[in-house]
Amino acid sequence: MLIRMPEEFYVCSCFFTHNYFLKEYKSHVTYYNDDQRFNQEWSDILHQKGCTSEKQFEATLLKVRTEFKRREELGRESLKRRREVKDHYTPLHQHLYSLQDSFLSSRFRELVEYANSESATAEGLADRISSETAARVYSFPVFTEKFCREMIEELTHFEESLLPKGRPNTMNNYGILLNELGFDDGFLEPLRECFLQPLARLLFPQEGGESLDSHKAFVVSYKLGQDLDLDYHYDNAEVTLNVNLGKEFVDGELYFGDMRTEPRRDQYSRYSHKRTVGLLRRGQHMHGAMEITEGERYNLIIWMRSSKVRNQLCPMCDRKPELVKTVGYGDGYTREGDTVNVCVAL
Repeated sequence: MLIRMPEEFYVCSCFFTHNYFLKEYKSHVTYYNDDQRFNQEWSDILHQKGCTSEKQFEATLLKVRTEFKRREELGRESLKRRREVKDHYTPLHQHLYSLQDSFLSSRFRELVEYANSESATAEGLADRISSETAARVYSFPVFTEKFCREMIEELTHFEESLLPKGRPNTMNNYGILLNELGFDDGFLEPLRECFLQPLARLLFPQEGGESLDSHKAFVVSYKLGQDLDLDYHYDNAEVTLNVNLGKEFVDGELYFGDMRTEPRRDQYSRYSHKRTVGLLRRGQHMHGAMEITEGERYNLIIWMRSSKVRNQLCPMCDRKPELVKTVGYGDGYTREGDTVNVCVAL
């Protein structure tokens, strides 16, 4: 399979200014490193949502200032953390860092085999896969029980280390960025290119499923005393895979609304997580997660991006992206690149 692999990836300039999530007010705000402008644009709106005192507003302002600074330094700091982990971390399960067929459920491998066949069609694949109540949300077992158990053990082992850890995003306070732990080259890239893209090509052609050339992958965790739920939002992705790794938990269902470009309705479809099972769906499908009431849950999330699609329109600011150079995959925006055979080594 020939995939365009650009020499460099970028973020849109809106990465530094848009989508600051304030959980206590259930709001996404913008911040342009200008306190006066933030006050003019957001003080009345936040007041209506409960930010009524000067002390509360100053605390909010401090939070967005801090987040702006974090985003400015994110590329450098992420690279620094990756180097430190590479030099000083000893994995508990080293074999997990290179994708093996034995990690994958037999059902998942059968679906991919069909999707790669000359006779494969979108209708034929949809007939072989479970469709959830929410439109174009598909579920299937992705990993084995053994893999899920060992992956949680590896993540717990890393969490217990004293090494620095980057967190997934402003909506999840607990979790691990898998690229910083070293999963990109040997695990995530072949998983995306050689297993997930054949499915996405048939199921999500209009969303760029045939040209997914980058990703952001992380694991989020939910438990009492930490993150319990996830507010309504959409992903910065064209296609998303969300796999439940375990452990034992009660409640915490996902709920889905409409696409982000459609008028919001108070009608939702629910989905209950099942260990080893993943949901494959459109990234900009609005969704959230209900509160977990007992236990602990780990989910592996892969945001898959198509530079062919997002180079035309940034999904976070709805404008032609203004490219800012960064490290790694950035947010999946590109300039011209080369074509290489990513799957040749498998």
